Amino acid sequence: MTLDTPRPLSESVSVVLVHGAFVDASGWRKVYYTLSEEGYEVLVVQNSAVTFEQDVERTKSVIAEAKHPVVLVGHSYGGAVITEAGIEEKVLSLVYLAAFVPDAGESVFDLASQAVPGAETAPLLPPKDGFIKIDPQKFAAAFSADIDPAEAQFMAAAQRPWGLEAVQGKITSAAWKTKPSFYLLATEDRMIPAQAQAAMAARAGAAVVEVSSSHAVMLSQPDEVAELITTAAEPNQQRS
Repeated sequence: MTLDTPRPLSESVSVVLVHGAFVDASGWRKVYYTLSEEGYEVLVVQNSAVTFEQDVERTKSVIAEAKHPVVLVGHSYGGAVITEAGIEEKVLSLVYLAAFVPDAGESVFDLASQAVPGAETAPLLPPKDGFIKIDPQKFAAAFSADIDPAEAQFMAAAQRPWGLEAVQGKITSAAWKTKPSFYLLATEDRMIPAQAQAAMAARAGAAVVEVSSSHAVMLSQPDEVAELITTAAEPNQQRS
């Protein structure tokens, strides 16, 4: 590459991936490889899912490690984390994947408690020792109905308990009010109803792409996820 040749976009933007509840960062594997092969620096946050504040600080720490301006991506509960952490100056844009998008003063619990007419409720077990889990017998149907059944079964068995302090953590600053936002709406989601996703995306003024997917969109539709992240990285998508 000569000095006169512009650097490819992928070499001037970093991507930070933030997973949601009940899973860990390994769910990003397909998206990670796709974006890495395109030349992006891709960093992955491993949430504690114990307290909201801890997960926000972990995400801010990873943002600080990035070599370039950041496209910040959050799945499910990770949407709340990126809403708070995305206020960092280094963040260019936000990408929400079947995610919660709280406003200041709201928590994931507040949003998840809002009834959606005609929609199924997530099959959560009663809290135990300060954590909640999905009923393992109903995990696949609710969370990951469109991936390999064996993988969905393992995810149910290996699910990571979600701390009530993380669920109830309140947003203090909503980054989507000042950063361009993008939303991948999973129409077949049985954890966060599509109607709720649409309402949150509209409130945030996010550009919406719909995809026929379960809640586990990063596993079932990794190419669509990577494509939206790439779109969010384009300079003409950034607000002045």
